[in-house]
Amino acid sequence: MATREFSLVPQEVPRVETKYRKIQTKIPVPESVKLLEELRVLEPKSMGGQPPVVWDRGEDFTVCDAFGNRWLDFSSGVLVASAGHGRKEIVDAICEMAGSGLYHAYCFPTEVRLELVRELTALLPAPLARIFLLTTGSEATECCIKLAKTKGIQLGGERKNIFVTFDNAFHGRTLGAQLAGGAPALKAWTGGDARFVQVPYPDGFRQKDVSFEVFTSSLARQGIDPDTVCGVMSETYQGCNAVLMPPSYAQSLRRWCDDHGAILIFDEVQSGFGRTGKPFGFMHLDVVPDLAACGKSISGGMPLSAVLGTEDLMELYGPGEMTSTHSANPVCCAASLANLRLIRDEGLIENAAFLSPVLERGVTRIASAVGDRAGYWASTGLVAAIQFTKPGSVDPDPELAWDLVNLAIQRGVLLFAPVGIGGCAVKINPPLTITEEALREGLGALEQAAADVRFSG
Repeated sequence: MATREFSLVPQEVPRVETKYRKIQTKIPVPESVKLLEELRVLEPKSMGGQPPVVWDRGEDFTVCDAFGNRWLDFSSGVLVASAGHGRKEIVDAICEMAGSGLYHAYCFPTEVRLELVRELTALLPAPLARIFLLTTGSEATECCIKLAKTKGIQLGGERKNIFVTFDNAFHGRTLGAQLAGGAPALKAWTGGDARFVQVPYPDGFRQKDVSFEVFTSSLARQGIDPDTVCGVMSETYQGCNAVLMPPSYAQSLRRWCDDHGAILIFDEVQSGFGRTGKPFGFMHLDVVPDLAACGKSISGGMPLSAVLGTEDLMELYGPGEMTSTHSANPVCCAASLANLRLIRDEGLIENAAFLSPVLERGVTRIASAVGDRAGYWASTGLVAAIQFTKPGSVDPDPELAWDLVNLAIQRGVLLFAPVGIGGCAVKINPPLTITEEALREGLGALEQAAADVRFSG
């Protein structure tokens, strides 16, 4: 989570001009400051947390402003633009659908909706079989919560209503999604809800013991009867890091849910559609959930999300009982269809798997350049995270993380603001289209920035 705003005072920075990066102005660009200041006046403060780069256009894995600067995009627009920016195929699909005069259809059937659910269904392992298209990742995770709680009532009455998630989890910003989240500071406004409980996430850093016994003992300490649990939801890797749930843990969790009649849900909003080097993150775990929530890179940039579910769960509500005003918007569906076909036809999932070792080695070098204040780092596919902490502890060191993002922007590598616990995690996640040459160049620039942060801090 962003904990501060970047300065709007233009700074002299070294000029950069390479094959993929070009910085030729002060940062922020002096001519952009008035626009940035007006946005800060007219919008809530929460919208002011990103680096002061005014996006003008995107070109594959780069982003440009209107003043001659060009950045290697290591943000993917918060893990959305997996097929790259400005893709002609996606632009053409949007224009063709909008040009037909059909840019909204509510829940009335459309051919493009059918084409999209066919494309998605082809990716699903059994017993996942149905697709419910929505608008945002939060809406998808809330739907999963609703279905798990509905099934719990069906199986065990009002007593079976405990929903389990993990410490430090992030599932969205709406009420149910925030209650399910594991970051207390983000949900203090809700007043809390005892029907949502958290257990430690087996990341090997803040939770050293990654055995499944921690899950069962944590529930016992909280006085939770396993048979009152209606669902368990986890990100495949948590948003504040890039650590997949250990396969043995996930397999034990699958058996536990089966034994106690609980719905197993994976939040794939960040990890879905190739980010980890497989179509879905859970495919690394040899486990299939009952429900999965998807969003972000499903469409390449348009507001669309999906719930993937079993026949049984998707039949819980009848016609018209589980819908959304903008569900399966035809323009968004057209964009998503083009995006998913690009991911498939251009082998972008395979590219993420191929480049995974390059990113892993690069992140290790960046962390080494920072020294003992890089408390923990990990990567999976084309997503990586470095958590900055006080030496010898797990206490967040957000200032160092912010300094690294700021220096990266000045060197032509675009990152979003630090996230996670105390705002201490820097995420690296370029579009899946990135080449090895471009990835190595960007990682080299970040390593130089990390060294500067270490010796200046």
